[in-house]
This record gives sequence, structure tokens and C-alpha cells, in this order.
Amino acid sequence: MLFDTHCHLDAAEFDQDREPVIQRAQAAGVGGVLIPAVEVSNFETVRTLAHSFSQGAYALGIHPMYVERAEIADLDLLRNALTTYRTDSKLIAVGEIGLDFFIPEISQGPSREKQEQFFLAQLELAREFNLPVLLHVRKSQDIILKYLRRCVVPGGIAHAFNGSFQQAEQFISLGFALGMGGAMTYSRALQIRRLATEIGLDSLVLETDAPDIAPEWLTDPRRNEPAEVARIAQVFAALRGISELDLIQATGQTALRVCPRLSVWLS
Repeated sequence: MLFDTHCHLDAAEFDQDREPVIQRAQAAGVGGVLIPAVEVSNFETVRTLAHSFSQGAYALGIHPMYVERAEIADLDLLRNALTTYRTDSKLIAVGEIGLDFFIPEISQGPSREKQEQFFLAQLELAREFNLPVLLHVRKSQDIILKYLRRCVVPGGIAHAFNGSFQQAEQFISLGFALGMGGAMTYSRALQIRRLATEIGLDSLVLETDAPDIAPEWLTDPRRNEPAEVARIAQVFAALRGISELDLIQATGQTALRVCPRLSVWLS
């Protein structure tokens, strides 16, 4: 099955045409769209949205770029939400969580300390609720690996992965798949393309990160959307020298392995 394992379908960029966006994804053959939360205020939004169409599913978590405005009490609200919805078959993972050391203002001092505090706390919740995690790993791969060894969780997806081959192998050894999306479609993205072609498909999944990380062919507007995962799969298959169908089947099986509750899409 063709999965978009990371799509912020609740984003304001889709407020004017969200239903047509969903319809285009369905027409493109997208069988599942996983919508991660980014802060407490959109927990109910992503849940409701995921339940509004058959291909929807969601994750709950506090994104590192939103940690600065979060309160410690928000971690209790996350625990409460995970408790309340633990039997909801469309709740797939804890996410989007992680660390972002790309933005200078949040990558040092108290802001970085708070990011790490929230990340560890959310890993502990994922372990407690036996859920995989959707990881944001921008310029923070080694520190995230340190925390994953400290707090072992049931795997998940390292979203929009752009680390080294050695870092990739370490994430895979800890039970994670790597998300491949629009960045892979650029010929100059040599490191990502190396990962996409040299790492086994049993450790790679498809994603868009819509409305962000637009693929190469989107020019005006630059807004990404879940339907684009179909063409991303075509580019990926061409890079690997295999059929698009084989690529979709393999990455779909990987998604189901690392996030078993995605099987809601097969029922």
C-alpha cells in the first residue's frame, strides 16, 4: 500500500481546500495518511481530521520547534490524551517529537535544555504506552541516538532523514525506519540519494511532510500535499532500478513493521 507516513494535513496552508487535497490523494492511490500533532492545542484537531476520512491516522506529541512555548503541564496533557485514546485504532504513534539544532535560537542554552527535557519525557511516554515514535532529527542525530539508547522505545520513523550512512545504520539498529520524501527528488541531494539507494527497503518508508519539503517539480505554488507521495515513489523506484509497484509494496511493509497499528488501513 502507498503510505504517506508524515503529513501535516491540519496545517493552515490547507484551510481553504483540505477536502480537495484529500480527494486528490485518494485519486493518486494513497492508501494512508499519517498526521502528527505538533503541540497540545492541535491534539484534538489531528484526531478529528484523521477520523474524517478512511485513509487518515494520527500521532500525538510536542514538536521540538514548539517546545519553547510549551509548559511542563503539557506533558501531563499528552499523557492524558494517550490514556484517553489508547484504544483508538487510528492513534499510531507518539509524534512529532525530537530535537532541532538547526535553528540557532533554540539550539543552545535553556532552549536546548528544554528541548531535551521534553524529548526524553516523551520517549518515556512512548515506552509506557508501547507506541513507536515519529522523530524530528534536524542537525541532532547523535544526541537523539544517545537518548534512544537511554530510553528504549518500540522503534518508529526518523522523519526526513538527512544524516550520515553510519548514523542511519544506528537508527536502523534501534528499530527505526528512515523517511524518504521530496528532498530525495533533487539531483543535487547526493547524501539523501545515497541513503535511498544503498539502504535496504526494509528500513525505508515514504512521506511528504506536506505542506513542507516540496519535491523538485513543484514550482508555483511550492505547497506540498499528500498526493505527491505517488510521484515521489516513482522517482524513488527509478533511483533503485525497480518497479514502482515493488517499491510501494516494500516501503509499505516497512511502515507496517515499524508502526504496527498502521494496519488500521488494511482492515
